[in-house]
Amino acid sequence: METENKRILLVEDDPNFGTVLKDYLIMNDYDVVHAKNGMEGFEKFKKDDFDMCILDVMMPYKDGFTLAREIREKNEEIPIIFLTAKAMKEDVLKGYKVGADDYLNKPFDSEVLLMKIQAIIQRKSKESVVDSKQFEFTIGDFSFNSKLRFLTYKEEEPLKLSPKENELLRLLSLHLNDLMPRELALTKIWRDDNYFTSRSMDVYIAKLRKYLKKDENVEILNIHGEGFRLIVKAE
Repeated sequence: METENKRILLVEDDPNFGTVLKDYLIMNDYDVVHAKNGMEGFEKFKKDDFDMCILDVMMPYKDGFTLAREIREKNEEIPIIFLTAKAMKEDVLKGYKVGADDYLNKPFDSEVLLMKIQAIIQRKSKESVVDSKQFEFTIGDFSFNSKLRFLTYKEEEPLKLSPKENELLRLLSLHLNDLMPRELALTKIWRDDNYFTSRSMDVYIAKLRKYLKKDENVEILNIHGEGFRLIVKAE
């Protein structure tokens, strides 16, 4: 996964631990800004754009929970990971209530933190693709309008898709020539990820393949165990 230029705000009041963690993240291709307390952290947050915030909970002047609330008022989407020496259930619940994406108890394995950062950033980037406002697509010789649910082949009469056919084709179109993860469609469209909804999605994929077969350069590939790819082959 690409991590270059991903910018992290690290707010940690322990200077030794903060420096070691900052150096480790930089070594793994992240751009890191380190603040020594909550007040400094919020000032740095307001002045720059970040892809993620890693916040210590127990800090002087302003604790991590207060800082997270202030950050959430400015940006509802930015991922937040809390670091804490306290593993109390109440603190964990409080962290999630103020908008934490994840929680790590000190001391922790730095590789685990790295995996959590990568997973969260990857998930957020997929969500931003799905949440885009695009509704008109060109798929080979087809034009697709997801607002009207119309799939049109060349100059023919448009075909009106069912709501689920429409949502599934839109997701595939947003990932054109790229992988659309199976679980992404199941959670976004069916709001569930189990065997029965998975079989249901396969039925809708089969329907879309039938509609799209008019253009021999358009194909929906099944990537075993991962998802689907809507591809347009070069003529």
